[in-house]
Amino acid sequence: MNMPETEKKPLTLFSVVMPARDEEGCICSTVEHLHLELSLKKIPHEIVVVDDGSSDTTWTLLQELRLKIPELKPVQNTGPHGFGRAIICGLDHMSGDAVVIMMADESDDARDAVRYWQELNKGFDCVFGSRFIKGGGTIDYPKFKLFVNRCVNKFLQMLFRVKLNDTTNAFKAYRSEVIDGCRPLIAPHFNLTVEIPLKAIVRGFSWTVIPITWRNRRTGVAKLKIKEMGSRYLFICLYIWLEKYLTGGDYRKR
Repeated sequence: MNMPETEKKPLTLFSVVMPARDEEGCICSTVEHLHLELSLKKIPHEIVVVDDGSSDTTWTLLQELRLKIPELKPVQNTGPHGFGRAIICGLDHMSGDAVVIMMADESDDARDAVRYWQELNKGFDCVFGSRFIKGGGTIDYPKFKLFVNRCVNKFLQMLFRVKLNDTTNAFKAYRSEVIDGCRPLIAPHFNLTVEIPLKAIVRGFSWTVIPITWRNRRTGVAKLKIKEMGSRYLFICLYIWLEKYLTGGDYRKR
């Protein structure tokens, strides 16, 4: 963990990037609840929802909802699909000087997004949430996925020698210069969730950790397929590990 830079200017616009694929059962409530929470806290925001090739009515619902919520900015990922590609598409379309990545199934708590904004405004470049520290928690986490999660995150802690124990969770917030400093982003799938935070740490951006809560989706089907992701996660992790130890700091923040 690095100390924040207190001389940084206050942030002006909080972008929420939210990939969505076949989320007709929950996308409207997710956006509405998030917008309400950010509005109540008077946080200037935009909600960039990326429809990643949905075959249901997700895109139609987003078009209708935009008429009620001007802060909603629906985008279609017209290129190759994938969770990581959808997030990158959203990052390319955002206008804010800070961004939080959230799930469309409302498993992430909008109140935690508010806390991310507040921590970023203290001068941190990145704010990482953890469900596995005091004050954090999970609801209805599938036991097998929980076991795999803890093993992977312990491996990442040892490989990169960091205390962060929930690297694989997508729900994290960054100043826009961090996203620019981590490009090119190359992970096309869920492995993007480790590429961004690990690159940010390795490249010298400041960060802190706060406790967050997570609740299993109540509608729709989870998109993460553990069997398909093991080698992809390993590739990204080793790629960034090699950068950390073999590049002589060529990509570090200046």
